[in-house]
Amino acid sequence: MRFVLIDRIIDFQPGVRITAMKSLTMAEEYLADHFPNFPVMPGVLMLEAMTQASAWLIRLSEDFAHSVIVLKQANNVKYGQFVEPGQQLTVTVEILSQTETETKVKAEGKVDGRTTVSGRLILERYNLVDRCPLEATADEAILKEMRSLLSVLYQPGPPVVPSMA
Repeated sequence: MRFVLIDRIIDFQPGVRITAMKSLTMAEEYLADHFPNFPVMPGVLMLEAMTQASAWLIRLSEDFAHSVIVLKQANNVKYGQFVEPGQQLTVTVEILSQTETETKVKAEGKVDGRTTVSGRLILERYNLVDRCPLEATADEAILKEMRSLLSVLYQPGPPVVPSMA
């Protein structure tokens, strides 16, 4: 994954919903080109943020049962406003239905309570070993990397407030 477009998982309900956040900063390398005098998050990366949040919902709900989760289809994607540096995109994803290999979700991204992007996505999930028996070690490596990334993105429980003593 070249761009990690989720900075933090804020809330998670297994099999139901996830809320995640992306803080957009001028440090994002793609902003130099999109656009030089008016930097905004590209629409395709807003869609990717919704896809990544959806993948985390699936991974966490299924206890990392699949190493590969990919966007299969995006429907009714609508863009409402720009996301600019200094703003936080809050992505909420809800599972609509699932089959053995696909998950349908409703996803929405908001900035300051205003919808910036929304759509319905279909994600496909599988393990590489199911398609090629020699890929078991690749599945293990991917899952290890995802679990490691999760430890950075999600720390459930109440926030820790430093004491003033």
